[in-house]
Amino acid sequence: MTLPNKNKLIFNFNQCSSWEEKYLYIIELGEKIPIISSDLRHSKNMIAGCQSQVWIKITPNPDSTVVFEGDSNSVIVKGLIAIIFILYQNLSMSDIIILDIKYWFNQLSLTQHITPTRSQGIEAVIKSIHRSIKILSKNT
Repeated sequence: MTLPNKNKLIFNFNQCSSWEEKYLYIIELGEKIPIISSDLRHSKNMIAGCQSQVWIKITPNPDSTVVFEGDSNSVIVKGLIAIIFILYQNLSMSDIIILDIKYWFNQLSLTQHITPTRSQGIEAVIKSIHRSIKILSKNT
């Protein structure tokens, strides 16, 4: 299974007639996150600042894009991570840094429907991705 692109995400999200359907779609997205590495759930990939356990691994491509892998012990959080990965899909490292994820979460009405602790966790995920991207871009 693969994640949809950003346009398909927005289209599918807008087709949901209720917030319950959107939650189910978020969970479905989380189930589609590709896990390539057997060592994904390693402490070096764990994101600090999340109430749930979250692991993210970023692997650079030669064209300055990256491959994301992620997992969480929470199905909703894993789905929210999938949405972040979709929004970052096929972007260069520099474009990932400047993309405003909050804007897209607002466009999908996610900000108003996720709990404050999940919002803080998502912010921790985004900050961690940005730190990793900055380190990777210096090393390439």
